[in-house]
Amino acid sequence: MRRRVGASVLVPAATGLAVAGVLAVAGLWTDGGAGAGGPAGRPNAITAAAGATVMDPGTRQDAPALAGADLDGKQVALGDFRGEVVVLNAWGSWCGPCRAEADDLERLSRETRGDGVRFLGINTRDRDRAAARSFVRAHDMTFPSLHDPEGELLLRFPPSLVNPQAIPSTLVIDRRGRVAAAIGGAVTDEQLRPLLARVLQEQS
Repeated sequence: MRRRVGASVLVPAATGLAVAGVLAVAGLWTDGGAGAGGPAGRPNAITAAAGATVMDPGTRQDAPALAGADLDGKQVALGDFRGEVVVLNAWGSWCGPCRAEADDLERLSRETRGDGVRFLGINTRDRDRAAARSFVRAHDMTFPSLHDPEGELLLRFPPSLVNPQAIPSTLVIDRRGRVAAAIGGAVTDEQLRPLLARVLQEQS
């Protein structure tokens, strides 16, 4: 079985997080260049082949404090996962691309937990928790999601990192609680897995 990565490079399908090494060898990580300002004008950013942006460790911004009730009314906070790599995914039950990515996210959540990765959702603009819970059940999602019916939590991020109108959006938070990578739009296994491997390799 072979998977297509990027526009024209084929690599063997890999298990776990070893695919990151394949991408590195293939030269699919390119430095955006500080002089050029990086992608989308972000200083010292690195462009990933699959359309994500990885921030240079020296220029990363702290993720804002996020806390509140999840879809079951339990309290959860981004700070609970400090010291681990966190995938923060903003989604809504009304969002078609969110349905397209949900199964990949759940699978990666289960497969990378032992590597020190945690997933946290932000369920946005779903005023009815029942609709959001139905979405969670339909995709067997096991990771928690903060309920954010007004979209207030997304407004805490700089617009250069998260467009609150662009759902879904995914961020990778490093072990120090800083935003390491950002992906706008639906994310795939092939996009997210090598990003996680890259951040996991960093020293805490």
